[in-house]
Amino acid sequence: MCNMPAPQVQPPWLSLVGLGADGWDGLSEAARQAVREAALLIGGARHLSLVPKTAGQERMAWPSPLHDAYDTILSRRGAPVCVLASGDPFWHGIGATLARRIDPAEMRVFPGASAFSLAAARMGWALQEMVCVSVHGRALERVIPHLHDGARLLVLSWDGTTPSALAELLTARGFGESTMTVLAQMGGPEEQRFESKALGWMRRRVPDLNTIAVECRGGAEARIVASVAGRAEDAFAHDGQITKREVRAVTLAMLAPGQGELLWDVGAGCGSIAVEWMLSHASNHAVAVEARAERAQRIGENARAFGVPGLRCMTGRAPEALSDLEPPDAVFIGGGVSGDGVFDACWSALKPGGRVVANSVTLEGEAVLAQAAERFGGELVRLNVSRAEPLGRFSGWAALRPVTIWKGLKP
Repeated sequence: MCNMPAPQVQPPWLSLVGLGADGWDGLSEAARQAVREAALLIGGARHLSLVPKTAGQERMAWPSPLHDAYDTILSRRGAPVCVLASGDPFWHGIGATLARRIDPAEMRVFPGASAFSLAAARMGWALQEMVCVSVHGRALERVIPHLHDGARLLVLSWDGTTPSALAELLTARGFGESTMTVLAQMGGPEEQRFESKALGWMRRRVPDLNTIAVECRGGAEARIVASVAGRAEDAFAHDGQITKREVRAVTLAMLAPGQGELLWDVGAGCGSIAVEWMLSHASNHAVAVEARAERAQRIGENARAFGVPGLRCMTGRAPEALSDLEPPDAVFIGGGVSGDGVFDACWSALKPGGRVVANSVTLEGEAVLAQAAERFGGELVRLNVSRAEPLGRFSGWAALRPVTIWKGLKP
């Protein structure tokens, strides 16, 4: 038997130290030693100011853009380097970014308490029962899917203006009676606490380093994003070009969104499929491809209204508009399936093991789906939906257009 040599792993040379507002005093002795022994110490200006200087040690503040520092860190491989971060570096921090470039076996990590952990402790809330959302460098609308009566949210702020902006958003969506507790400079000597109903929040700025605890209270007028697919059509801005809610629920089930996956929504209309795909998992991504500019604008409006501002919209006609997009894990073709080259372009770009789901209400589109079934197998489904409508003094069934759905899996 031939014994293969074990792969060589560089001994740990990069230390990652999480700091709180208490700075040096809050670090363990092992973390302090990692800071002192580093030939190169990297961090934000605030973090660097919190630790004492060491003779002969090189210090570097994070550049802008941040990724310019990664080559510098990698060029010191084998020499002691220490990176300072906020709290827990692996919760909305720099840790995962570095671990994608450096083998974790080459790193020593000394995490501090995250802002979420500290906020839960201050509020007496069970952290595992909370919704933790970061709007630090991210759109505030990301909180919208989590707004339900009785829900508790911990929101990591961008700066001192975030609480006022959040109070306005909560009030506009019918959650003005929600209690907001702003916890600033937690763990430091200047820790502060501010509390108010969202409706009565004063337009004031608080310290930039803050986390917001929200106890949601929604009235009868509260606008709530349902937690399952098939949201009502009137919740979307549209011009009639929308996948009906019953069909949408079936379509999303057939698309089977997994975590961190990318969807192409081709012929997106108002983007309802892409929006619900992104709502299924916080880590999901979607590109909505729509030929008409006014519809593309509505897609952006719907993305913000449903709290998925990361939805990307590409204005253009398929298949030409697809050429420069990242290969998808799944494709939905809701419009233009009978257009020249559309289906083949989507199938060709799809990752191995990916899914295509295509819907059609026309005979021409149905013929394309029948051909796809002959070529690739998969499933063909005919969906008939009727809704009760007034019929004189009574009610009767009104049928929607039958929809043919094809799902195929790429080998």
